[in-house]
Amino acid sequence: MTALSEYERLESGGLWRAGPEAQRREVLVSFGDASLVIADPRTEMAIAHWSLPAVDRRNPGAEPAVYSPDPEGGETLEIDDTTMIEAIEKVRAAIARRRPQPGRLRLATLGLVVATLVALALFWLPGALVNHATRVVPEAKRAQIGRALLADITALAGPPCRTPLGRAALARIETRLLPGRGRLLVLDGGVRGSAHLPGGIVLLSAALVEDHEGPEVAAAHVVLERLRAETRDPLARLLDHAGALASFRLLTTGTIPAAALESYAGDLLVAPPVAVPETAFLAALDAAGLPSTPYAYARDATGETTLSLIEADPYRGRTPPRLLSDGAWVSLQGICGE
Repeated sequence: MTALSEYERLESGGLWRAGPEAQRREVLVSFGDASLVIADPRTEMAIAHWSLPAVDRRNPGAEPAVYSPDPEGGETLEIDDTTMIEAIEKVRAAIARRRPQPGRLRLATLGLVVATLVALALFWLPGALVNHATRVVPEAKRAQIGRALLADITALAGPPCRTPLGRAALARIETRLLPGRGRLLVLDGGVRGSAHLPGGIVLLSAALVEDHEGPEVAAAHVVLERLRAETRDPLARLLDHAGALASFRLLTTGTIPAAALESYAGDLLVAPPVAVPETAFLAALDAAGLPSTPYAYARDATGETTLSLIEADPYRGRTPPRLLSDGAWVSLQGICGE
């Protein structure tokens, strides 16, 4: 039962005034169909109908209660019957709840806008800044960032290995696998396998050249890093780690906070390698003239977990192009020597 139907048979007396200059007269007050009916008590003929949604109380909390359908309060109705007053107030409250609430709507709209802006700031803006930065930062700036990051890495892991003959042998691999677009460095410690820095700097662990029979394992890691860089720009990986403020600072000042570079350098040395689809890796090895079997056995000496790489070796049953001469390979193995 609604509030209106609950009180539709309730009646009481009241004093009604048709206008500011009119005399008050006694009337009979009752509920009609969504209206307050004001009638002559002798004839019970209606003399006025007030729409309930338009009825306003002029003296909240005081008695007798004074109501009016007119914002100016020209026409009024005084009621001192407590039951009728409670009924009218209950009906007015029920009607008010059903009305559209502009204030609530504005608050809800404002809340939605704020929530959207917060969501954009948290989820869309950082990625958008990183993507924009990786598109617009020139190669010279990338190289500068890579060198700065390398300085932090070598502060932790030691300087790159640089024996003259070893460096010359490494340059041959660099020319073949990263022609004009990269630089290879071997670190005696710190880096796990291989890593890629902005500016085309590829880091190789000394174990990749010291613990294997040929240069194919180290070369396969170079190919892996090239694929990883194509999948996710090394600068984007750095900025993902550094955060949106670092991306914004790079775009506005051309610099990345030193603390962000130092933090990323430490994480890069211990971070697990990013997986590369095996089919893409095999295709890249084939294009580079490299077999996959040496890399497969370097990962698993039994070959059980890397059997697919062995069976799909693009040079299975045939000899791949020679990467280094025996003498150059021996020099590369000694690149970290005194």
